[in-house]
Amino acid sequence: MGADHLLFTYGTLQDPQVQLDVFGRRLTGTDDVLGGFTVDYVEIVDPRVGEATRRSVQPVLRETGQHLDNVTGTVLPVDDDELDACDEYQAPLYRRVAVVLRSGRRAWAYVSH
Repeated sequence: MGADHLLFTYGTLQDPQVQLDVFGRRLTGTDDVLGGFTVDYVEIVDPRVGEATRRSVQPVLRETGQHLDNVTGTVLPVDDDELDACDEYQAPLYRRVAVVLRSGRRAWAYVSH
């Protein structure tokens, strides 16, 4: 299975059970940092997410543009089909945007609308 994309994850997509539900497999990633963003929390409305994570809230990225604001996360390699599945999983709370990580790698990230 080829990895066509890099996906910066910082919340529920790091959970092995959520990965199994969304991607059909567990993924292994590498640590990285996204600058200019902070993490806020919103109530989980999708029962699948609540059951898989056993949490009532989930994190959401908010862009600040401030160089000192950083979010630590994991970069996961995904293919086109997995990215499409992730788009479906993340709707309607998030939108996917292209970001440049501190490492210089380009990745997708899901941020607040």
